[in-house]
Amino acid sequence: MRSHTDLDQADVAILAALKKNARISNKDLAEGVGLAPSTCLERVRRLVETGAIHGFHADIDLAMLGFGLQAMIAVRLQRHSREIDESFREYVLGLTEVRAVYHVAGADDYLVHVADRDADHLRDLALVAFTPRKEVALNETRLIFEHVPIWRLPIGDDGQE
Repeated sequence: MRSHTDLDQADVAILAALKKNARISNKDLAEGVGLAPSTCLERVRRLVETGAIHGFHADIDLAMLGFGLQAMIAVRLQRHSREIDESFREYVLGLTEVRAVYHVAGADDYLVHVADRDADHLRDLALVAFTPRKEVALNETRLIFEHVPIWRLPIGDDGQE
């Protein structure tokens, strides 16, 4: 993967524009960042090939699919080892309710973002999928009342921090 220092202002401008609207046409993207369409297309391809862009995604309203309740489940493991961490991570990634997994520092070891139909199903998920696991010492569920995505890069559009 390329480092921040390998990206020039045009690359950063492309990333910022795609972060705001991944469906933008190449023609409009090129115009917005001040490049020829062929140059812009080649830069986007290179950003994908080098891993600066991991993919293009639709932001889906989970409530429209019947998943009206979202939560973060904080998990503390009994012990720590690479094998236990990898086993737990692989396990939770296989759960259909899981939207994202964060391996974190601090009192908790993992934050697991889940979406479920309702409180009963969320409770069952915690009791069946997390509590009985031998590597889990503690899990706490925190409801998500609102999620506000922020569509900006951690650096300015000009590449400056």
